Amino acid sequence: MATQKTVLLNQIELVYLDWQTDGDPVLLLHGLADHALIWSAVGDRLAESYHPVAVDMRGHGNSSKPENGYDFDTVMDDLVQLMDHLGWSAAHIVGHSWSGKVATYWATRQPERFLSMVLVDPIFVYGVAGIFRLTFPLFYSILPFLKGMGPFADWDTAIQQGKQMKQYRDWNVLQESVFRQSLEEKPDGTVSSKFTKAARDGIFEAVLRVPGLIQDIQVPSLFMQPEAGVNRFDWQLKPYQEYLQNLEIEAVPGNHWAFLVEPERFSQTLTDFLAKSVN
Repeated sequence: MATQKTVLLNQIELVYLDWQTDGDPVLLLHGLADHALIWSAVGDRLAESYHPVAVDMRGHGNSSKPENGYDFDTVMDDLVQLMDHLGWSAAHIVGHSWSGKVATYWATRQPERFLSMVLVDPIFVYGVAGIFRLTFPLFYSILPFLKGMGPFADWDTAIQQGKQMKQYRDWNVLQESVFRQSLEEKPDGTVSSKFTKAARDGIFEAVLRVPGLIQDIQVPSLFMQPEAGVNRFDWQLKPYQEYLQNLEIEAVPGNHWAFLVEPERFSQTLTDFLAKSVN
């Protein structure tokens, strides 16, 4: 149902999926190393009542991959310009993982852009000491989702890795399509991620350095907590409960990528919240 579009904004090309339907706008933001297609099933469901758009963030998918510009202010400006291009003064903003922190950072600065905010298993809401950067190489080697970056000798090797990753556990048509879309064949015949090392390093630098919650936010907010996600303990929820003054917390089945492994339950929880937040 969605149409892929490209627009030149903020001196880069942003590629996005637009369902071109009527209703309140919903901007879907993917997590680290992912891309817009990961929201495909959710977007199809939202399109029944809303106007969803899912964007390939800079450094990801088919969007431009500059060597820099991965700080939160620049990323936020990308999204503001995209909304202006779409003619949206405000939207429901849905952020997953890294983009969940982008959303909280954005909401503290431009709350008028938010009809509501949905945080899907967000990470590192507070800043982390600079010395942690020294452990980046080890960090990259143990994060399971970065193992999908490659490089791989060929497509068969890549597919075998994809089938072992949590977000593609069922290896259904959508999951396989999302995994394949995340990769590209290089001139030497190897296969590796469209997500670049410059983007990886720049995003981790920003995520670990900049706090995402620094003041109260009045925007209607939903924290979606997957049963097998990264936010499993009460202490992890405390900063959201402290700063988000209009917060709901809903448990959903699945892992960190609940919208990809349990899309029907995820979409139902999301649409129920959106319906309440505009009434």
